[in-house]
Amino acid sequence: MSLFGKLFGTGGKGDKSTSPQEAIQRLRDTEEMLTKKQEFLEKKIDQELLTAKKNGTKNKRAALQALKRKKRYEQQLGQIDGTLSTIEFQREALENANTNTEVLKNMGFAAKAMKAAHENMDIDKVDDLMQDITEQQELAQEISDAISKPVGFGEEFDEDDLLAELEELEQEELDKNLLEITGTENVPLPNVPSTSLPVRPAAKEEDEDDMKDLEAWAAN
Repeated sequence: MSLFGKLFGTGGKGDKSTSPQEAIQRLRDTEEMLTKKQEFLEKKIDQELLTAKKNGTKNKRAALQALKRKKRYEQQLGQIDGTLSTIEFQREALENANTNTEVLKNMGFAAKAMKAAHENMDIDKVDDLMQDITEQQELAQEISDAISKPVGFGEEFDEDDLLAELEELEQEELDKNLLEITGTENVPLPNVPSTSLPVRPAAKEEDEDDMKDLEAWAAN
């Protein structure tokens, strides 16, 4: 008997197997139906409780009958709670099983695809190909180095000789500059003037003249 046959009581040879999706949907429909039944029973319990309160002092028999019905509804409600818990557990287990089945199925497809992709590959051929690629890259690098290497007359001269000649030229230029600086020491300086410079009148005498002019103006 299959797993679904054990779950749903089917397993005869003539029975059609139920898919996981169909079984999950049926469980959800059952949960929805029982949930509505719960809501109905809760309303009935509230109604019977209200009836018992109204007839508590007026009609004791009617009040007792209402409480009995309330107890029966509460008992049914408790049974539905247990049934819902069982169905919920069963649905979650079935959903997990269905998920695992899909995962394994997809992993099988991926394994087959990978096998097909590697079917025409030979590890020895791959190693040979990578070795050829490495050799061609090394050859391309050697060609690039050869092309970028300077050629011509410039390679005929010794770099040390060129540096020595450059130092001689720099020393000659330095000596020339020193000779020019030494020659400026013999240049004659201008003569000091023999006549004395005019003396500027003191600021105090100018102030006294201004005071005198001011006094003369005030006297007029």
